[in-house]
Amino acid sequence: MDKVLKIILVLAAICLIWLCYDSITTPIEFNKQRELREKKVVSRLVDIRRAETEFKNIKGDYTTNFDTLISFVKNSKAKIVLKEGVLTDKQLEEGLTEREAVKQGIIKRDTTYVSMLESLFGKDYPIDSIKYIPYSEQRQEFELAKAEIATGAAGIKVKVMEAKAPYSVYLNGLDKQELVNLIELTEKLERYPGLKFGDIQQSNNNAGNWE
Repeated sequence: MDKVLKIILVLAAICLIWLCYDSITTPIEFNKQRELREKKVVSRLVDIRRAETEFKNIKGDYTTNFDTLISFVKNSKAKIVLKEGVLTDKQLEEGLTEREAVKQGIIKRDTTYVSMLESLFGKDYPIDSIKYIPYSEQRQEFELAKAEIATGAAGIKVKVMEAKAPYSVYLNGLDKQELVNLIELTEKLERYPGLKFGDIQQSNNNAGNWE
């Protein structure tokens, strides 16, 4: 009987040690994997922001359709102004402006056009994949939204947008309890449970919540 009791106690001790070890290593591993995944998600969000900003500059508004955005990057041209020559310190002190220097031929400008894709990301960038959230199951897409809101005392209307990727999508496959804890904590802090840039409720210059 004593032997059986000793065996039970040993097994219980081993189990307790394992539980303690697991309670320490699980959060560490979860945060390690979360950090690795979020680097790729942030990188993709930054690329979407660049494409959307250029789209708005040319079209006058954002788009919530990835096919439209991808087509724009693929088929549009970006204007590049090449400048040759600079003003000397003496010319600047004399009040010579760059516009006047161009008229006088001191500075030369030449406008050329290149592929929007090459200008923004490089010609080999996989633009068709920009809409997919890294690590998501079944290639889930980032959530896009846009709006027009009034700002300031004058109520000036501005166009805003946001792009989002929830924790539940890009952290799938990691420890479920740690994921639930993370989501609950973020919601208690009244923050978005995931990564995003922009906001359709307020104008924030498309800042990312990781910045």
